[in-house]
Order: sequence, then C-alpha cells, then structure tokens
Amino acid sequence: MSDDTYVEYPLKPRLLTVSRVARLGPVTVRVTLTGPDLEGFQQGAPADHVKLCFPEPGAELPVMPLVGPDGLEPPPPGAPRPIFRDYTIRYHRPEAQELDIDLVIHGHGPGSHWAANVEPGKRIGVIGPRGSILVPLDLDWYLLGADETALPALGRWLEALPAGARAIAFAEVPDAREEQRIDSAADVTLTWLHRDGAAPGTGDLLEKAIRGVERPPGEGFVWVAGEAGALKPIRRYVRQEFGLPPERIDVDGYWKRGVVNMDHHEEDDED
Repeated sequence: MSDDTYVEYPLKPRLLTVSRVARLGPVTVRVTLTGPDLEGFQQGAPADHVKLCFPEPGAELPVMPLVGPDGLEPPPPGAPRPIFRDYTIRYHRPEAQELDIDLVIHGHGPGSHWAANVEPGKRIGVIGPRGSILVPLDLDWYLLGADETALPALGRWLEALPAGARAIAFAEVPDAREEQRIDSAADVTLTWLHRDGAAPGTGDLLEKAIRGVERPPGEGFVWVAGEAGALKPIRRYVRQEFGLPPERIDVDGYWKRGVVNMDHHEEDDED
C-alpha cells in the first residue's frame, strides 16, 4: 500500500465554450465545455475540482482571475472582481477537448442561476485544479457518502475503484428522479437516500446511514461530502469511532446553508 501523494498542477485561466447541456434530473444539469484552452488540462483524483468563473448578469464573458507566482491574486483597486465557485470535475476527455461539469440548481447563487439558464454557445472561465490528492486505491474498504452537490465526486470515486475493492456508498438526493446510473468494477453497495420534500442540507439521512455501518475489517478510507453543517456530526463520529488515521478521513463541506458566496471546500473545521 502506497502513501497519499499530492500532485500540483500549474494554474492557468481557461476560457471555454458550452457545447452541450443535458438535464440529468430536475435539479442537476451536466454542462460540457470545450475549446483549445483545454490543451494541457490535468486532473487525477476523484475529488478534483475547478473554479468556474461566471459572467456578470447580462455580460457575455466572465472576468477572469489573475494568476501570479503564488496562485490567485486580487484584482487591482477599482477593477471588477471575478465571480467564481468550486465544482467537481465529472469527466475529462482530453482527446475530444471536453470537460463535463454537473451543476445543481438550488438557491440563488451565481452557479445555480447560470445552470438554470445556460445553453450551448455560452462562454465561461475555468481555473484549476490546483492539484490532486492521490488516495491509494488498494485499501481493504471505502466508506463514501454524498449529497447531490457531491454526486459527481462520488461517481468518480466509484468509477476509479478497481475490481476487488469494496465500497459502501450512500447518495442523498431530493427524490428518485435524481438517481443516476454509476458503473464500477468494484464490489459496491450503493444506497440512495431520498429527502422527499425536505430542504437540502436539513435532516440527518447521511448521518444515520453512516452510523449504521459496522466498520469493516482491515484498512479503509472514509470520504463524505455535502452541506457543511450536516457533516459536523458525521466528521465527529467517524473520527471517534472508526479508528482511522487522519489521512484516511476526508469529510468535506461543499456548501453551507444560507451562505451564497462559499467558494471553497471546508475539510477540517474543528467542532
């Protein structure tokens, strides 16, 4: 078994064009982006994410961020600020110069508004990934959980696991219409959890599901992502009860109820 490895990539702002738009469910939109700026794009781990840079309402092009030797830089005084949010890569097809991003329509943020109205031909900026945390795929078991905002990463996890790997996975979605087919060579038990009218980020479906899992024998990895507040008891429980080293636990807040401008993932906030 190898140790986790971090691979860093150069940050390059890319201006891409929407080539296809597909509704995967009532609240999920898959957008395919393309363009010559995808040349050299790199990614390598299930949870890799990019920043999508959205145009201002009514504008054709986004304000692209400035990149310096130490990463993103603030705009000059008086200059317009980029509007960006984090999204997981769903598929990258380098031979076709295509990138698929799944966006969820809920709330009033720029990403949700853009996803609800996007059509082929629209332009959008992409920057990242900054790097990949390469988790070993030869562990004895994987416990995975996600709400609909983290479903792309869950799909990538299950598709990345090899034959012989064991995965226990839970996906919380509004209802059965948001279920997706996810193929995997691994031995996967995937349970769909339906909120059935409850608001996103409320309730304890994921927490109850994870508490109901008896820790499998051997060495494992826990990855859970979704609404930051709902993940706090899950993070606490896994840390206390599963006996895994910190590098084998990744409980990651992808969004936060009531916060429109959250543009980063909350991974290790202490309770």
